[in-house]
This record gives sequence, C-alpha cells and structure tokens, in this order.
Amino acid sequence: MPSRVAAYNTAMLPGMQALSHFGHSTVITLDGLGRFAIFSLAALRIAVFEPMSWLRWKNIGPQLYSVGAASVLVVAITGAFIGMILALEGYDQFAALGQEQQMGGVINAAVTKQIGPVLAAVMLAGRVGGSLAAELGSMRVTEQLDAMRAMAADPIRTLVVPRVVACVLMTPILTIYSDVVGSLGAWLIVTAYFGVTNADYWHYTAQFVSVWDPMTGVLKSIAFGLAIALISCYKGFTCSGGASGVGRASTESFVASFLAIIMINLVLAQFLGELQRLLDPESMKTLVS
Repeated sequence: MPSRVAAYNTAMLPGMQALSHFGHSTVITLDGLGRFAIFSLAALRIAVFEPMSWLRWKNIGPQLYSVGAASVLVVAITGAFIGMILALEGYDQFAALGQEQQMGGVINAAVTKQIGPVLAAVMLAGRVGGSLAAELGSMRVTEQLDAMRAMAADPIRTLVVPRVVACVLMTPILTIYSDVVGSLGAWLIVTAYFGVTNADYWHYTAQFVSVWDPMTGVLKSIAFGLAIALISCYKGFTCSGGASGVGRASTESFVASFLAIIMINLVLAQFLGELQRLLDPESMKTLVS
C-alpha cells in the first residue's frame, strides 16, 4: 500500500509543481503591482499636494536638463529619419493612385498623432529611464537610500518627485520637437527627391492635420512621461544584488516602460478618439470627407 501511495504522489507531482509555480508567480506579480501602486501614489501625492517641499531649482533643474536638453539630439535624429523613411516607403503607393501631392498631409497626421509621441517616449525610456533606474539602483545597493531615511530625509520626496516632474514636463516638449523635425524630414524627401511642390505639401498638411492631432500627441506624451519616470524610479528603488541587480533593474525598466507605452497608447487612442467625436464631430466629418 505505501508503495502505491508513493507512486500516486510521484505521478501527481509534475502537475502540482506547475500549479504551485503558477500560484507563486501570480502572488509575486500581484504583490509587485501593489507595491508599485503604493510607490506611485506616494510620489504623486507629494508632487501635487506638497510642491514647496521639492520645488527647488537645485533639485529639479539638473533633472530638466538631463531629461530634456540632453535628449534633444537623439529625439531629433529619430524624428527626422522616421519622417524620411515614411516618405520614401509611401511614395510608390501614393503615386500609383495619383495622389503623391497629398503625402505631406497623411505623413504629418500620422507623425503628430501616433508615431512622434511613441518614438519620442521609447527613446526617453531607453536613454532616461535606464539612467534613472541605474542611478537610483546604485544608491539602493550602496545603502544610500537607507542612510537618507536614517537622517529623516524622505528619498521619494528628494529623489523621485523631481525626476517624475521633469519627465512629465519635458516629454511633451520633446514630442513636439520630434513632430516638427519629422515633418521637415518628410518635407525634404517629398519635395527635393520626389518633386512634389512645396505649396502642395503644406496645403494638404493643413487640410489633413487638425488641432486635435498634435493635442492628442501631447496628451499621450504626458502619460508616457509619467509612466517612464514612475516605472524607472520604482525599479531602481527596489533592485538588489549588487552591480548585476542594477543592470537588471535598468533592463527591466526599459522593457516595462516600453510595454506601458504601447498599452497606454492603445487606451488613449480609443479614449481621445471618442472624446474628439463627442466634442468636435465636425472635425471627424472633415477627416472622412
């Protein structure tokens, strides 16, 4: 009898192990989401309701420069080449329909509403998000955060909130800059390479791009910047394991930020589209016509 019980338990072991691993992973994931929510709410509470505790130039000034000015070149290069690539890849299809003069309007509508904000956010997630996670992670593994708490200094107030505010403020500005450079890159290819007149390019841009398109991109970029900053700072604050842990935190911050950007873009695309239909139905009729 004991041998039969042992054989039965052995046969059931792989399935039980899989179920156990699934449950364990689910609990860890929910625990992480809860900790991230508490961390984010604490940072947002301080940012909104206690501005005088962090609103000092020595705290926020370097972060504005790190997030904004130091990212201008990479955002400009990305935006310009994306605009050029869209023009090069789309010309044959437009020319086949005899509508190549309308390329400027279609490209600029796509850039300002979707491509520009997403690409600018992805560049920031890689350049700024990884840097934030590595910087705060290094302070975590060297126990500098614990030392701040021992001296009654709140590291969230001192370190996290200025970085979050800088990302929220600078991401829309960089997105607008990316849109402008992308539009100019497409203009250069369409007019100088394919021979579309300058007047046609800007005429159809004015027809296709409504005020809602750049506004939608800017609103998305605010959400992207907030997500990048909170995720990157949280990964840095919770990393462990020395130098390898800091490296993992930097990588995980980019992956999580990228996934958050994609999901937020999907949700806001639907929400802002419905909001546009509700508040300005004439713009949708004009777009369809």
